[in-house]
Amino acid sequence: MVFYLLMTTMALYAVERFSASDTASGLASSTFIIGALIARIFAGKFLDFVGRRRMLVIALLVYVIAGILYIPADSLVLLVIIRTIHGMAFGAASTAISASVMSLIPAHRRSEGTGYFGISMTLATAIGPFLAVILVEYATYEALFALCGACAAVGLILALFLKLPEHPPTPEHAATRWSMRPRDLFEPAAMSIGAVMFVAAVGYSGIISFLNSFARAENMVAAASAFFLVYAVVVLISRLFMGRIQDRFGDNAVVYPTLLSFAIGLALLAYSPNGVVLTFSAVFIGFGFGALMPCAQAIAVTMSPRHRIGVTTSTFFLMTDAGIGFGPLVLGSLLPLTGFHGMYGLLAVIVLLAGVLYHFLHGYRNYRPMPIAV
Repeated sequence: MVFYLLMTTMALYAVERFSASDTASGLASSTFIIGALIARIFAGKFLDFVGRRRMLVIALLVYVIAGILYIPADSLVLLVIIRTIHGMAFGAASTAISASVMSLIPAHRRSEGTGYFGISMTLATAIGPFLAVILVEYATYEALFALCGACAAVGLILALFLKLPEHPPTPEHAATRWSMRPRDLFEPAAMSIGAVMFVAAVGYSGIISFLNSFARAENMVAAASAFFLVYAVVVLISRLFMGRIQDRFGDNAVVYPTLLSFAIGLALLAYSPNGVVLTFSAVFIGFGFGALMPCAQAIAVTMSPRHRIGVTTSTFFLMTDAGIGFGPLVLGSLLPLTGFHGMYGLLAVIVLLAGVLYHFLHGYRNYRPMPIAV
């Protein structure tokens, strides 16, 4: 909820509150993701040394504090600092919870189970941006930030009652605790699908960071609110069956169709002569990027050693977050040249290229090693 409440409004807030340029507003939006990247690099490695529940609770405590600090922030520099710290807390907490869930899902139903877990994010995708647009339009940013602090506090309270599966490190792993080689921080087996997600996430960053600004410029604010609701409904439906299709027929049966659907949705956004077309594009984008996420995560975990689930999870989300964080910086710089319509057209081409990249990195095999049921 907090992630989507702020990612869909932060670029606009930086412009209205601090008169930030397009590039600076993109930076204000993406520094949250940069902070998450920093945290994920180390959270995966030290997750089982610190303890999964302990890391989750500490990270959520920082998350609450950072969320409240947006209200008194009175400069763009301070806003960027808070966004970075806020993102670091998000990265550590989400790595802890995601790695724990992946440990709980039976290996032979990994795609299906990952899709069910992803429904929680789907609900946030529906409610967060919708409330953000409403609050910015009819209330104040202070009310938006107060809601973010309250949501984070509820998450912290719930975490106090949560039991996570702990995996104490083996003596061999304990001996390499302070080793900082790339192999210790990243899981190579997850890098291929992670690279595909990086490219796809750049496309998605154009939606969560600039759709609100686009809708305002085109006088389609109501359509932007409806967009996220339609997106979430489509994602919710797709996650009820896409995982089972992947478990039965392999990765290609879901990855190629979802990337194509995502590209079509972005092309519709580039066209979008009215609010109806803008809202309709959410159907294709929801079946595209929304369904792609759990399918790609299942690939990453399946292709990696079981004892490195923490590092695998952090590697996968690091690559995805990098795309979401890198995207607004570049797209904000391109906006004066392309406009919103041109930007979304360019992103549609980029997502098609993600499909080509997937083919050469993974899809040409359509291969998933037979998982061992646990």
